Amino acid sequence: MADLGEFGLIDRVAAIVREVAPGEDVLVGPGDDAAVLRVRKGHVVVSTDLVVEGRHFRTDWADAVDVGHRAAAQNISDINAMGGRALWLTVGFAAPPTLPARWALDLVRGFAEECASVGAGVVGGDVTSADKITIAVTVLGVCTVSPVLRSGAQAGDVVALCGRQGWAAGGLGVLGRGFRSPRVLVDAYRRPEPPYDAGGVAAEAGATAMIDVSDGLLADAAHVARASGVSIDLRSASFEIPEPLLAVAGATGADPLGFVLGGGEDHSLLATFPAGTALPEAWTEVGVVAAPGPDGPAVTVDGAPYEGSTGWTHF
Repeated sequence: MADLGEFGLIDRVAAIVREVAPGEDVLVGPGDDAAVLRVRKGHVVVSTDLVVEGRHFRTDWADAVDVGHRAAAQNISDINAMGGRALWLTVGFAAPPTLPARWALDLVRGFAEECASVGAGVVGGDVTSADKITIAVTVLGVCTVSPVLRSGAQAGDVVALCGRQGWAAGGLGVLGRGFRSPRVLVDAYRRPEPPYDAGGVAAEAGATAMIDVSDGLLADAAHVARASGVSIDLRSASFEIPEPLLAVAGATGADPLGFVLGGGEDHSLLATFPAGTALPEAWTEVGVVAAPGPDGPAVTVDGAPYEGSTGWTHF
């Protein structure tokens, strides 16, 4: 990195992101003081996220391309959870001067590939030095219908899930014990596969609230419960536990349901819909919404508080 230099790195990064031609809505892309974008209709939605080495990823667990895919996916999924479509991203990148420049360029390549998979593009960013690799991403997108917030769930709604859930948590559990199999779970941790088309479909189907499951299913369900002033009860029998999770649980003595209920980073979507709504394809009903109890909004499993881990906490 030090040999390549700041502006040498910027030139290489710009060349990579320009391989994916920007859409006609990008009037000015990387290379100026700011990007210039055109929005024709709808609402602009914006989200920012940080990815820090040692906290969110380890270089011995995932290569640079995978880290790039993960960093892009978790941000694109936030726009998806609003019922929108991600269009543009900016990336702030900080790293030690001794980091191989190839690692940084591979990161950008993976990031750009993930963006291209949804028709989005990188339109700017910044680089600097730091003791640890740090990636700061801002994503902008558009909702052509009213954005779906966390605060719209109503008593009587059904709760539904779309996407893989618990796979990345299983992969993390495997890596944390020094193993690399089942490979399908490790790969799920290294490179998630969010249901990118599901957010807009849910919004059009009348979803009343929605959230990206990044920190854990129960933890994120609790965000919806608090924002909406309701209680949510999830039904354990609604979750199909895939064989790889059963295998890992059997080998480690863990509860396989714990991966599903406490796991994040698959970036599945959790949403609520009015009772009687025909759920869109690939969505599965997993619970119900009720009025808050005497202690206020809460999340339960099969009518009782869950005793295991509910998800990731940052502090």
